Amino acid sequence: MGSFKTKGIILSENNMGDFDKMVTLLTPSGKIGCAAKGARRNNSALMAATQYMCFGDYMIYKGNNSYKINSCETIEVFYNIRTDLDKLKYAVHISKITNDVTDENQNTYRILQLILNTLYVISETDKNLDLVLSVFRLRLLCIMGFKPQIDKCSSCNKNDNIKYFSIRDNSVKCEECGRIDKSSLNINITTYDAIKYISSVNAKKIFSFDIPEESIKELDLLTKLYLNEKLEKEYRMEEFW
Repeated sequence: MGSFKTKGIILSENNMGDFDKMVTLLTPSGKIGCAAKGARRNNSALMAATQYMCFGDYMIYKGNNSYKINSCETIEVFYNIRTDLDKLKYAVHISKITNDVTDENQNTYRILQLILNTLYVISETDKNLDLVLSVFRLRLLCIMGFKPQIDKCSSCNKNDNIKYFSIRDNSVKCEECGRIDKSSLNINITTYDAIKYISSVNAKKIFSFDIPEESIKELDLLTKLYLNEKLEKEYRMEEFW
């Protein structure tokens, strides 16, 4: 028991009682559910930093079986996402995936860094949203231990004529071997280079590239199937009406 200070992002919020909230906070050391007493009152000091998708500094009190936010300050609210329905749709999708793959008492520093970088790009740039989502999916899977083998064909060990990505084998394959693997997707050289870049580049640079529309479509399909396969869940983009 006791208090501690942490940075974190609100992954979800739910009303509790007349004026309280229960929020899910992703911190560098895990995901925690926190009560925010009085956060829905108009004059509450907790109101701003307990909003969905707010990144901030939080003073948390840990009880025997619960957490409570005592005080908080906003660092970033990603305002441009909140005012753009398309951007919001992608951000919600990303936060739901993040919520699913994180837990309490887990080293989530790299996942927190990834979602913050992703939301920043969505909020502050006009980068293709399908490309942003694809980068997020693949990098997240790499963090989780599903980094694909990308330097050579996983079946014959040849490092040339790479034309396929195997969902089943977490790897790339040459044209001959890829045709045999029914879980393989055909990819062009630009998509292959993008996969190599996303899988290995410094975290701060993962969005520092662009690719043609054809490769964006290939990467979108590939990362969607790859994510669904490894997380054993079919993720669909949310629709807002």
